[in-house]
Amino acid sequence: MAPTLHGLMPILATPFDESGALDRESLRRLVEFQLAAGVDGVAVFGMASEGFALTTEERRTILDDVVRVVDGRIPVIAGVNGTSTATSIEQSLLAEEGGADALMVLPPFMVKPPAGTLVDFYGDVAAATSLSVMIQDAPGVTGVAMAPSLIAEIARLDGVDSVKVEAPPTAPKVGAVVAAIDVPDFAVLGGQNAQFCLEEYARGAVGTMPACEFPDLLGPVLTHFQEGRVEEARAEFRRMLPLVLIGLQGGIAWAVHKEILVARGVIDHATVRYPASALDAGSRAAVALVLDELALPPIPTAVRA
Repeated sequence: MAPTLHGLMPILATPFDESGALDRESLRRLVEFQLAAGVDGVAVFGMASEGFALTTEERRTILDDVVRVVDGRIPVIAGVNGTSTATSIEQSLLAEEGGADALMVLPPFMVKPPAGTLVDFYGDVAAATSLSVMIQDAPGVTGVAMAPSLIAEIARLDGVDSVKVEAPPTAPKVGAVVAAIDVPDFAVLGGQNAQFCLEEYARGAVGTMPACEFPDLLGPVLTHFQEGRVEEARAEFRRMLPLVLIGLQGGIAWAVHKEILVARGVIDHATVRYPASALDAGSRAAVALVLDELALPPIPTAVRA
């Protein structure tokens, strides 16, 4: 049975050591941090994971490590960012073999596909694997636009159970997709580092998939909103908003996510891989200022051990 994808499902960063090699111990601590925060799922190989810079063997290693730490407690979602049907299916089968519970699938983007062919693309990927498929609607990254009506058509395919909407403005798009979907229990989720997550929830989203440095702050916001404590949720979100916004800077977002994780004691190094860029001194100072102003709670000892 496919997992129910909902709630807070962060996209994990990929920790590297100073030489640029995988830092598997930091990855373990990162996953433990998410679990301690009570997240509803985690994703690997998304944009925030620097999935574009990982080798096939590294993808195997990362997924294996994450699946082992999670140990069945929450769904593990594997990003698929192939440039064709063949390469997307290859990544999907590797993810299934590695123990992922679901796939988050970008449309092909090197050669822009006609919109009508995406139904066949997602159908072919879904038919090739037993895992549930999430449509990743991210035209800012891919240049591939998907209208709500097209997403609704893809949603009727067997095995396609959810969509992550990252097409700004995200809240209106979430509302339009929710209105267009005619499939029971189809999950509509938001992205864009959760900057409009409350507006998305108000329009029918059932989850959000931001970066992974603040799950302990965002989790209570979502819980309070769903419990009807809207003003409390909005006040808590306003407090953490500088942390959300500073991680939305094109080109350096990956380094910002990692700089925060290092400062919080979760991973050891903020190393990124080309074409991502490291932070300059001014950007590091800006991150430090945001963290100082927030006075974040300490990371649980079990995570840092």
